[in-house]
Amino acid sequence: KVLHWWHPLTDEGLKTEMTDDLLWLPYMVIRYLKETADFQLLQHEVPFYDGGKATLFEHCTKAIDVVFSRFSKRGLPLIGEGDWCDGFNTMGLDWKGESAWLGMFLYTILTEWLELLTRLDAKKYHDVIHLYQKKALNLKEALNTYAWNGQWYIAATKDDGTPIGDPSQEEAKIYLMSQTWAVISGIANEERKQQVMEAILQHLEADTGLMLLYPAFTKPDKYVGYITRYAPGLRENGGVYTHAATWGVMALAMAKRPHDMYRIFSKLNPILQAHRDADKYMAEPYVLPGNSDGKDSRYHGRAGWTWYTGSAGWLFTIAHEYIVGVRPDYDGLIIDPCFPPEWDSIKVRRPFRNAVYNIIIQNPKRVCGGVEEIEVDGKRINGHIIPVFNEGTHEVIVSLKG
Repeated sequence: KVLHWWHPLTDEGLKTEMTDDLLWLPYMVIRYLKETADFQLLQHEVPFYDGGKATLFEHCTKAIDVVFSRFSKRGLPLIGEGDWCDGFNTMGLDWKGESAWLGMFLYTILTEWLELLTRLDAKKYHDVIHLYQKKALNLKEALNTYAWNGQWYIAATKDDGTPIGDPSQEEAKIYLMSQTWAVISGIANEERKQQVMEAILQHLEADTGLMLLYPAFTKPDKYVGYITRYAPGLRENGGVYTHAATWGVMALAMAKRPHDMYRIFSKLNPILQAHRDADKYMAEPYVLPGNSDGKDSRYHGRAGWTWYTGSAGWLFTIAHEYIVGVRPDYDGLIIDPCFPPEWDSIKVRRPFRNAVYNIIIQNPKRVCGGVEEIEVDGKRINGHIIPVFNEGTHEVIVSLKG
C-alpha cells in the first residue's frame, strides 16, 4: 500500500486504490541513479507504510510485481480507482477496467529496470531478467493489440468494457496521455509514432498547448469519475492540463518533430501567453498554471491554478533533456538535441556528479539534431555520450550533422 496526495509536513496522505502511485518510486529511483550513480542507495532500508521494512531495491521490485498482480485477461493493467488521471476514479472499482497509459508507464519502467539489473549483476538476477523480459514483450503486444483502435491508442476501458479515448464514443474520443507515452515508452513503431503525433496535433492542439482529451464530457458519468463533473473544457475535462502537456513536448521531440515541439513548448510559456493577450490568459506571466481552458470552454485560453503545479519541474527538465538534448545516463551525459533548425548554437553549463561541463552545441548546417562530432577538452570522442570526469571543469564542443 502507498498513499495518494502525501503531505510531508503533517505526515498525512489519502488511502486509495490508485494504481500508478507505487510505480513512481522505481521510475524516480532510476532517474536518480542516472544522475548520481549512487547505487549504494538501493541497499538503504526503508519502512513500508503498512508495516515491516525492506531495502529500496526491494521496495521498487515489489511495486512492479504488485502492478503485475493486477492484470486483465487481455494482459493489460487494471485501472482500479484511477491511474495518472485521478479523475478516472470510478472507472475500475470492480477491478475489471483497464488502463492503456498505465501499461505504457509500466513498460517504460520495465525496460529501464532490466538495464539496471543487467548493470548490477546480470548473473545474479538472471531469472528476474528473463521473467521481466517476457512480461515486457507480452505487455507491448497486448497494448498494440487491444489498446490500438486503428487511429490511435485508447485511454482505458470501464468495468463494462466500454473504451474511453475512442472514436466510437460521443465524448472523450481521443486522450493525450496514451499517445505521448506510446512514443515515450517505445511501444509504438515508427509509423504509429508519427500517426499518433499527427492525431494529437489535429484533435488536441489548443491556444495554450495540448488538451488532455477531446471532446469534453458534457454530463456526469458515475462509471468514469469526477472528471466528468468538471465543466467542459475545464481542467482534466478537455482543458490543457499542463502536467500532461509537458509530456507532449517530450514526445514530439522524441519523434523528431522540432517545429511542432517548439510551437507547443511556446504555447505553454506563460510569458508569451501574457504578452499575446493578458486579459484572455488572466494568470501571472511568471509561473506555470496547473491548467488552462480548452476549446469546449467559453473561456478558451484562460489559465488557472498557478503556484500549484509540479509541471514546472517537468517542463524545465524536458527543455534541458529533450530540446537542448543534454540528459544524464549511467555512463555520462547523452547529447541528443531536437530544436528548430533556425537556432545556430546553444550554450549549456551542466554540473554532473563531481564535474562541470561547459557545452556548446553548434548548428552551422541549420539542422534540428543529429550529432556529427564531439570534442571534450580539445579531444574528439566517439559516439554521443560525454564521459564522466571525477573533477574539474571541462569544455565540450558539439557539432550537428546535416
